[in-house]
Amino acid sequence: MSRPTGSWQHQAQHRGRMWAASPAFRRQLVLLRSLLPQSPPPSSPPSSVVGRRFAPLSSPSGTSGSLRAAHAMAAATVYEADAEAVVRRITPPLDRARHNGQAAVIGGCREYTGAPYFAATSALKVGADLSHVFCTKDAATVIKSYSPELIVHPILEESYSVKDDERASVSSKILTEVAKWMERFDCIVIGPGLGRDSFLLDCVSNIMKHARQANIPTVVDGDGLFLITNNLGLVEGNPLAILTPNVYEYKRLVQKVLNCDVSEETASEQLTALCQKIGGVTIMRKGKADVICDGKTVTQASTFGSPRRCGGQGDILSGSIYILGTALHRVK
Repeated sequence: MSRPTGSWQHQAQHRGRMWAASPAFRRQLVLLRSLLPQSPPPSSPPSSVVGRRFAPLSSPSGTSGSLRAAHAMAAATVYEADAEAVVRRITPPLDRARHNGQAAVIGGCREYTGAPYFAATSALKVGADLSHVFCTKDAATVIKSYSPELIVHPILEESYSVKDDERASVSSKILTEVAKWMERFDCIVIGPGLGRDSFLLDCVSNIMKHARQANIPTVVDGDGLFLITNNLGLVEGNPLAILTPNVYEYKRLVQKVLNCDVSEETASEQLTALCQKIGGVTIMRKGKADVICDGKTVTQASTFGSPRRCGGQGDILSGSIYILGTALHRVK
């Protein structure tokens, strides 16, 4: 007995929709876009950032149209970024006559070995020539086993492995070892898999101070954000610092710096105020739409990502921001 034509067409359309929504399809689409040549620019090329005024990221419910319009006019201008165009523009071109830079990830301890691997590997994927990981001895062998591409330095120490009377000398030794490599780096990423051991955080604080003196762009993520939330002086007034908080990390920053709770009704204004209060930093607030602010301009990227909020995505992002750090390092 033959299957009805209408039923067969419906099932074919359903399978097509399922395939179009699948991760495999999206990965292939991204690959094709990266391989296809860019079309020649039109007579008036579109900007990679389209400037238009948005209502607040979340409008109050139950308000009249006139009130919503007035509220929107009072809100800061939020620009929607063409994420793909921005990435294409700032990605360093492959050139045999030049190097594409080196990245370093400061993080990795007994409990967390995957996060520094994801961050360091993503820096390689977006164009870095070399990628380093500075981690504890317990994490080093594990991270090395993940990939032969990473240069792993097992020099960080946690409290349990250091005697009280040796802390000053060990901390100085760690800083000296990292400082030997610092001039090679175009960007460092602080925080993936770092943990919250007090001695380890003190050592990383010294590393961040040295990187700032050397004008090395610094991306702060994960437990690095826990560190700077309790010691804002590490990033205050540093235009080469990029913070990438998730919803919980952002909440802690707002409560610490602005002494209030997160407001979705005035999200763009609050993010601007946070950047200005810390002074000079760029903040990328991760969420359904990533919102980025340098204290002057607010930009959001609404490009669809993964519907699954799994561990490691933020680490991949922090390593990928190496591109931006490299650009900052070369034009500073």
